[in-house]
Amino acid sequence: RWQKIFMFPLWSKMAVFWNKMFLTIIVLLIVLFLDAVREVRKYSSVHVNEKAANVNSSAFDHIQMKLFRSQRNLYLSGFSLFLWLVLRRTVTLLTQLAKEMASHAALETQVNDATEAAKKYMAENERLQEALSGKGNGKKKESTDATEEKLKEEVERLKAELQKTSQAFHKAKTEVAAVKKQSEGLRREYDQLMKEFEQLQVGGSGSPYKYCV
Repeated sequence: RWQKIFMFPLWSKMAVFWNKMFLTIIVLLIVLFLDAVREVRKYSSVHVNEKAANVNSSAFDHIQMKLFRSQRNLYLSGFSLFLWLVLRRTVTLLTQLAKEMASHAALETQVNDATEAAKKYMAENERLQEALSGKGNGKKKESTDATEEKLKEEVERLKAELQKTSQAFHKAKTEVAAVKKQSEGLRREYDQLMKEFEQLQVGGSGSPYKYCV
């Protein structure tokens, strides 16, 4: 069902637009992330200088509020950039996996058809051999021998085709397994980065965040 939905011609027409939109969002997130880094460095230095100068509490609170906002923007832009890249990579892997699964199904159908055809020709060959053993007419025997030779050649050809198809099927199966393994590695890396991000949030929640109220 999902394959039919995603095979609509509308998506292929919108592919170029969405690629440009993705690149635009990436550039925007990078700019926001760099601006947030600049603001954090700026207000961190001002925060230290004002604390050392022992200025009034209202100015100090205002500086800490600016520092908190810049840190918040840094976390949001950085995490959004990371999630956007992970989302793009996940979509790419899912697309590759869907293509490999489709080719896997097509190869499996081809293997089954070739097997059925080989069984059919082998059954016909056996029937002709039985008919040949029960008749002694030389002319009919020569005709049957010619037919048998043709059938043997056809069976050999089908066996060769079946072997090639089996090799292609094994190769597609190996590629699908590799894509699945890569998807699992990406998922584990994403979970690890999520844990590190949560630890970073917990570690940074004790500094200027109490002044945001």
